[in-house]
Amino acid sequence: MTAENPTVRPLESAARELMEEMSRWPIFDPHSHIDPRRPAARNFDEVLGYHYYTELAHASGMPTERVDPALDPRTRAQNLAEHLSAVDNTVQYSWLVEIARTFHQFPHDRITPANVGGLFDKALHENDGPSWDQHVWKQSRLEAVFLTNEFDDDLEGWDASAYIPCLRTDDLVLKLHEPRTVERLRRTTNVDVIDLASLRQAITVLFERFTKKGARACAISLPPDFVPHRAAPRRAVTPVRRAIQGLDLRPDEHAEIRATVFWMLAEHCAEFKLPFDLMIGPIRNVYPAGVAGGRDLFDRRVSLYDYRDLFNHFASVVFPVSTLSPDAGAELVAYSWIFPNVLPMGHWWYSNVPAFIAADLKARIQALPKVKLLGYYSDAYKLEFILPKFNMYRRILAETLAEEAIGKQGWTIDRALELARLVLLDNPRRVFGMKPQGSRS
Repeated sequence: MTAENPTVRPLESAARELMEEMSRWPIFDPHSHIDPRRPAARNFDEVLGYHYYTELAHASGMPTERVDPALDPRTRAQNLAEHLSAVDNTVQYSWLVEIARTFHQFPHDRITPANVGGLFDKALHENDGPSWDQHVWKQSRLEAVFLTNEFDDDLEGWDASAYIPCLRTDDLVLKLHEPRTVERLRRTTNVDVIDLASLRQAITVLFERFTKKGARACAISLPPDFVPHRAAPRRAVTPVRRAIQGLDLRPDEHAEIRATVFWMLAEHCAEFKLPFDLMIGPIRNVYPAGVAGGRDLFDRRVSLYDYRDLFNHFASVVFPVSTLSPDAGAELVAYSWIFPNVLPMGHWWYSNVPAFIAADLKARIQALPKVKLLGYYSDAYKLEFILPKFNMYRRILAETLAEEAIGKQGWTIDRALELARLVLLDNPRRVFGMKPQGSRS
């Protein structure tokens, strides 16, 4: 504590106390890309291969062939380690070191070409299988992890009370004109999809199958030029039929098909009482020469104003919304302020950086009803990433509450923790219709 700023130490102490308590809580993760049949990494290449590391290393000079999928895992890990020194200032690198220390007893503060071999040996769990998955689950204090399931995924073979199915619908909306999409839809629904009516029937079958298997949400990632509008079935009949038949389509027909299928999905979310997760903004393959996963970016011209008809028409559907551009946060706060059914969800992809999270989180806490705050999701591909990512968010949440609630408004620690629990646990459980672990029937 200094005479110039006597509040520094108490706020640091309050943030530490908040973080210590939050670290004891379970983690509820409402969006990931985890494979429930192989959820944890079997070797360290599966950790280093996360696109954050390959794309950052490539951006700092690593040739893409150094992480070619044809290489064996140990070689890829060794190659990438040679370029990690260029990115050890990033928050993504801090997740990597936390994973190494937490799950593999890594004793060093940096991963280097000299020590990555030993780390690779410690992280080998090919023969451990489910026991390693369970170890990571328990050590991370996970309660529920939502999946990203393609509409034709086999929904058998895992505990659906822990790994929660979620119907991902990008291909239905954006790729219905591709013959493979239609064939997949026919095969998984046993519906002969030939026109708009049979398309609706097939989508109903999908929702029935997913909800029977425990799905708690429908989700979609949408490009910035997508504009949803109320379906006009008569206008859509011919374009949808032409798309299903694989015929050439005009740009206006593509737009009509996308809007029609999307609106149909929203209607089913209303019927089946599922939240509809909207992940808005990515443009695919902006940088074709990039590494896998490191080719997509965003367009700042996207606006939630384009979604006004959707939010107004489907007042009964909850829309957890993620926006890709970091400067879209203020608009998301405003729409969540006005629309009861719009909720800000997490901090996605390029916005998942502490500086951006802190600014967005402060605005959300200051401006929105606390019951609308859906704090965070991992977007992880392996279980090991969930803990360090959530720890990053919990630290920012602790610092924000210490400054904004305790420091400026005189809240007690207990009152700040009540809000933190809403953000991290109670709100996501309620919105997605989940019971706390231990009270599941």
